[in-house]
Amino acid sequence: MKVCFVIFLSDRRKAQYMFDWRKAALYADWRKEKFQAVHMTLDEDTAHPALRLSEQRHVTWHEERRDLPDCPQRFDSLPCGLGQLNITSGRYYWEVDVGDTVSYDLGICRDNVTRKGRVTISPQNGFWAIRLYEGEYWALTSPETHLTLRESPRRVGIFLDYEDGEVSFYNMTDGSHIYTFTQILFKGSLRPFFRLWNSDSGTLTIVH
Repeated sequence: MKVCFVIFLSDRRKAQYMFDWRKAALYADWRKEKFQAVHMTLDEDTAHPALRLSEQRHVTWHEERRDLPDCPQRFDSLPCGLGQLNITSGRYYWEVDVGDTVSYDLGICRDNVTRKGRVTISPQNGFWAIRLYEGEYWALTSPETHLTLRESPRRVGIFLDYEDGEVSFYNMTDGSHIYTFTQILFKGSLRPFFRLWNSDSGTLTIVH
């Protein structure tokens, strides 16, 4: 009887810990303990011709579009690109240094999203992302959700839990929670997603 009580107490403590961890939305460092940091680089073959990638870590916009092969994996309408990381299971996180960048989209997407012609960034189309545009932050739900941040992030953490169907965004500047997409039924491979809006957007840098 005593052994059963100890096991029961242990299970209760474990369950309470997991509950507290999931509810600790204001503490990015708590999540780091449960997620694996990944060494992520950018995929040149997916980047829109207006984007310039350097050292596989930095992405900027150039007005003069490059004459690149129109390969199937390249975005040709929206100035987007993907990371080389393919995720099919597990918990992972990576950080993006946004610095003074004034307009961007960041998140994840399915590997098989539409890349040609009209592309709408939304969960229905396989994208889970946040946006900064004209000084305002948005979660790209459908319809979009306006976000109020207590401090503008200079570094954004993206936490992906494949099995539990969650994508969380954190302001790594102050550790605060930005937004979480929940109850997602992921299928197939997922990849990091990024977008710059125009030549004045700035630079995105993957943090190693």
